[in-house]
Amino acid sequence: MSIPQSRQRILEQQRAAFAWQCVQAVQRTDFASEYGQLAREAASLVQMHGLGQTLAFLASKAKDQQNEHRQLARDLSRWVSQQLLGTPRDDLREWIVRQASVAEYRRATLEALAFLAWLKRFAEAELVKEGADA
Repeated sequence: MSIPQSRQRILEQQRAAFAWQCVQAVQRTDFASEYGQLAREAASLVQMHGLGQTLAFLASKAKDQQNEHRQLARDLSRWVSQQLLGTPRDDLREWIVRQASVAEYRRATLEALAFLAWLKRFAEAELVKEGADA
């Protein structure tokens, strides 16, 4: 099933707008640079390990503190759940494990990768300091 071109363009604009909002919100934190680095790596993590395992990894690194791992997991979960379920959730892991069909999980992964492409672009432009490792 193909998405009409104008609808696809609007979806891309929405992804970009949400990614921009996420980066702008993180700029005022003490973990902005770390979030930027993590945003650069996130799509690779999803491709290598899967969306569910990536979210589990981010949660394991978050512990009880507000940090770049928790924020990225929340941003990613909110975007994907809004697109697939119609309502934003701070943590998508339970849905993935208990409810998602194989087709829904595949769609969630593709949506996550599309969103992360925008997040990476904006994070590189706004958060990653010059001279940081690529």
